[in-house]
Amino acid sequence: MSVPTTVRFRRALTAVVLSTALLAGATACGSGGGAQREELSAASMGELAALAAAEPAAAEADERAAVTPSPSTSAEKQKFAKTRFVANASLAAGATYQWIVKPYREGKFKKGAKGRTFALIKAGLAGAFAYNRLKAAADNAKGDPLLSKAIAPLTAGIESLKGLGSKLRKGEAGDADISSFDDVINSVKEAGRSAGAEVTNKVPSASQLGG
Repeated sequence: MSVPTTVRFRRALTAVVLSTALLAGATACGSGGGAQREELSAASMGELAALAAAEPAAAEADERAAVTPSPSTSAEKQKFAKTRFVANASLAAGATYQWIVKPYREGKFKKGAKGRTFALIKAGLAGAFAYNRLKAAADNAKGDPLLSKAIAPLTAGIESLKGLGSKLRKGEAGDADISSFDDVINSVKEAGRSAGAEVTNKVPSASQLGG
């Protein structure tokens, strides 16, 4: 059986978490400065390790979901499409606000800010996660005619978010990048609302974000 796309995505995120954590940790040890060590505290490193450790269980759950029987009737398919759309879009919205928009507004991405390194790592993960979930939500929307019509004009905006997770992680994202995430999420929410598929912020668990 081939490895599902979501599983491959999770494994890629895990590699990013581990490599970034190791690089940041090495920088801290070699710099001799107290500020960098404070940013990647034992608690922070422990959380990153927990994200990586959650990957096998999350991957297994995705593999089981991949073989779940699909709904048979047209009405069931549309209901299933809306349910999946709401679930994926809500996770994208929650991750975007919690780890990108909110910390950015609080100044946690600015140079010299306490905990900046860890905040950027989480923002990078959240950016990649949100893009992936929005892509999945757009695909889910195709199963419902009204929802598909509402989401279709937003596909280019969703695609524009690709790669922004990396910019966030490197501390290279600016006002326009943060606004792009916020604008796309708000547009997806509005499109869902117009089609009877209400999207609300749902913050992903550690295993969902990093697994």
